[in-house]
Amino acid sequence: MAEQQPQENARQFIVQRIYTKDVSFECPNAPEIFRQEWQPAHEVKLNTRVNKIGDETYEVVLAVTVTTKIADKTATLVEVQQAGIFSANGFSQAELGPLLGAYCPNILFPYAREVVSDLVIKGSFPQLVLQPVNFDALYAQHQQQHQQADPSESAQTH
Repeated sequence: MAEQQPQENARQFIVQRIYTKDVSFECPNAPEIFRQEWQPAHEVKLNTRVNKIGDETYEVVLAVTVTTKIADKTATLVEVQQAGIFSANGFSQAELGPLLGAYCPNILFPYAREVVSDLVIKGSFPQLVLQPVNFDALYAQHQQQHQQADPSESAQTH
């Protein structure tokens, strides 16, 4: 165990910055949509992108798109790209995947949720609270789909 401690101490994860990279709010059917009975259906889409910006520095961008419809008419379309700059020193390639693909989006999601809620309220609609997301499960599902699509890559990485 003493041999593993120096390696553990060499690992460092730092949140350098969290910022909103892009925001869009649309209410394409206003003002008619305000006269409709408010029984919305929400569709939420998530996407994560990782950009290496330095030796051990990464930008992670969580894109959240929320479409709210009443019957067949779009009430709101909200798009938010919440980003962060993260340093990850001393992590193996196998550890970086889940760190950047699940842990960092987990850090960014509450910020994106707040931006979505604020935009919807400013559009004079009832508050929209996005439900928690299990980014670990989404990352695992994405990895499984990726491996099924290209089994030769799976054999090379293990």
